[in-house]
Amino acid sequence: MRQLLVALFLMIATSAWAETRDPMTHFFQPKFGDFQAELDAAKNQGKKGVFLFFEMDDCPFCERMKTTILNQADVQDFYRANFLVYTVDVNGDTEVVDFQGKSMAEKAFAFGHRVRATPTLLFFDNEGKLVTRHTGPTKDKAEFLLLGKYVAEGSYASMPFMKYKQSAAR
Repeated sequence: MRQLLVALFLMIATSAWAETRDPMTHFFQPKFGDFQAELDAAKNQGKKGVFLFFEMDDCPFCERMKTTILNQADVQDFYRANFLVYTVDVNGDTEVVDFQGKSMAEKAFAFGHRVRATPTLLFFDNEGKLVTRHTGPTKDKAEFLLLGKYVAEGSYASMPFMKYKQSAAR
């Protein structure tokens, strides 16, 4: 019985120590609306590229990711260390400049990248080339971190994410 109580206490204490922070200030970076300029910033900062989180208001899957994954300090630190990280509103009218220098509304930018569901997670290399797409929420924090590592390591060039996940599970 005592061992059970100690184990229960440790589980509660460990989960209480998992640091969470607001994803809007600690995960996503403020965007200036010029993704071509963001590519230059990514290169200058030694990042692997740009990560875009396409979302919309009232998307329950987007909200779940923000409150269970994107709010985790270790997730925020990993993604910010490797990518410039931005959110894009698939219904937004805010003007942005795409990776080729063309100006358009956020919703047109999303449509041009075939974003039909939210969240859609897109990774672009430092040349503005789309290298990885994940449609829908990730299963959990571990899968989201694995997806980031898959891109940061450049494994997308040699295998699909599903194969990478299988090899990581061994």
